[in-house]
Amino acid sequence: MTATAAPTDSADATGRAGAAPARRAIRPIPTTRLVTIELRKMFDTRSGFWMLVSIGVLAVVATGAVLVFAPDREITYGSFAAAIGFPMSVILPVVAILGVTGEWSQRSGLTTFTLVPSRGRVIGAKAVATIVVGIVSMAVALAVGAGGNLLGSTITGLDTVWDVSLGAAAQILLGNLVGMAIGFTLGVVLRSSAAAIVGYFVVSLVMPGILALLAQVRPWFADLQSWIDWNDTQVALFENDVDTAREWAMLASTTGIWIALPLVVGLLLLRRSEVV
Repeated sequence: MTATAAPTDSADATGRAGAAPARRAIRPIPTTRLVTIELRKMFDTRSGFWMLVSIGVLAVVATGAVLVFAPDREITYGSFAAAIGFPMSVILPVVAILGVTGEWSQRSGLTTFTLVPSRGRVIGAKAVATIVVGIVSMAVALAVGAGGNLLGSTITGLDTVWDVSLGAAAQILLGNLVGMAIGFTLGVVLRSSAAAIVGYFVVSLVMPGILALLAQVRPWFADLQSWIDWNDTQVALFENDVDTAREWAMLASTTGIWIALPLVVGLLLLRRSEVV
């Protein structure tokens, strides 16, 4: 009796030996997921978490200070918005700095840029996350101020005064976003949390004084100051004084000088820098 060997797959394997193995298409990580991850990373560190918590805490403290110390005639929504706006203008840029420098200060850049080789996409996701945090933070702060205004009018027995228009609120929000953009830009350029925070306070506190002094001693510079000093245009936004085309042009000029141009340079340097 003759044994018959069962057919094997060797022939098929030999026939397919010359064929290239099939490649599975790899889809890039969606931008929405990158933004979600960057938002979560802004809460992951202790510094980032407490900075964000402090936004709500300081909004409540500022509201309480207006209720306790402001005279009855000053119990208006404008007073609460001004009191809350000052700490927000300091904290939000620092939040932006911590968000963009996390890859270097936390030494997670190698992992991040291995998973997402396109550094521009990562920085873009950080920028979107920063804007979202700024808008939500200001919405919470203004809501706390509105609650304080209602409580204050109830305590004093006066009519509730809503003296902040929608346009004024939009300019306040824009002013804070401009401040966050300055912090974000410094974070991209310096890529160090400590250096960027020090740089922000130099730019926001020291540089305006130098420019104001220069305008006093050099009259020809007085007309140029508002086109160069970003702090001057930011204050105008907070005070709802940006109305004319010339004032909006001044805002565009300072934004280009202090944000757009340094950000482009920082992104070019970031794409060529070593990641450790």
